[in-house]
Amino acid sequence: MDASLTRESYARLIAHGAGVPSAPTAIVHPCDAPSLGGAMAAAAAGLIVPLLVGPEARIRRVAAEAGIALGATPIVDTPHSHASAARAVALVRAGRAAALMKGSLHTDELLEAVVNHETGIRTERRISHVFVMDVPTYPKPLFITDAAVNIAPTLDEKVDIVVNAIGLAHAIGIERPKVAILSAVETVTPKIPSTIDAAALCKMADRGQITGALLDGPLGFDNAISREAAATKGIVSPVAGEADILLVPDLEAGNMLAKELTFLAGAEAAGIVLGARVPIILTSRADSLRTRLASAAVAAIYADARRVTAVAGD
Repeated sequence: MDASLTRESYARLIAHGAGVPSAPTAIVHPCDAPSLGGAMAAAAAGLIVPLLVGPEARIRRVAAEAGIALGATPIVDTPHSHASAARAVALVRAGRAAALMKGSLHTDELLEAVVNHETGIRTERRISHVFVMDVPTYPKPLFITDAAVNIAPTLDEKVDIVVNAIGLAHAIGIERPKVAILSAVETVTPKIPSTIDAAALCKMADRGQITGALLDGPLGFDNAISREAAATKGIVSPVAGEADILLVPDLEAGNMLAKELTFLAGAEAAGIVLGARVPIILTSRADSLRTRLASAAVAAIYADARRVTAVAGD
């Protein structure tokens, strides 16, 4: 897939996702029209094979009221949202689902089941969230991480966060993504801890502890996405002005950045959680249908890449 996509990046992303085997996906508690309709639209687009997990009577009532055709889509009946999350995770453990999609439950309910030490689907890597953003004024998809899961990540946690994002970029077709590690300034100063983390991450990449990408930082947001801004400040870097991935200092910075791009620049933000055994499609009630489809496409592409890698490893 061409990494230099235009404003139609989501359309191409959805087409790419429809071209890989549809991922069996547990839809967790789809008890409102947006989440249920988004799941069924993703199924109709060939992105997922849905398995609805939630109170069956309530799901069927929502479908009837919203005019959503469920057809023969299977429903796993559960009494409430906590049970829905637990059962969906159990379906992953049983090999019946290769992805999860958040429905109308709270994010922390779903992730609590995911990270449960005894019954969850954790891996050795920390879970993290990635926004895959389609920004009208930027010539390619822009990954922002982590803006939804890790509040104030440590250096060790940032390693997992950036490795997760690099893996997603590879799956989508970006062979050597450019990672800008953001801070408020471009110089390393002990007074701003994020600059110290940025320097450490870059040195880890130099020593082969982080591979598969070009890292640079600390960089300001302007220098990360604008060649002109970088040149004005005399920054010479293969990443500056060319970033594919923006690693933010903390959740607050990432969340505000993503929302600013959405509401001020007309961007769209597909969302996915990585680091668990399967990708987790983390949608918002405010997401458009196109964004929901793009999120499902990202998960389908990533799940297929993981499957191909596992088969090759065998």
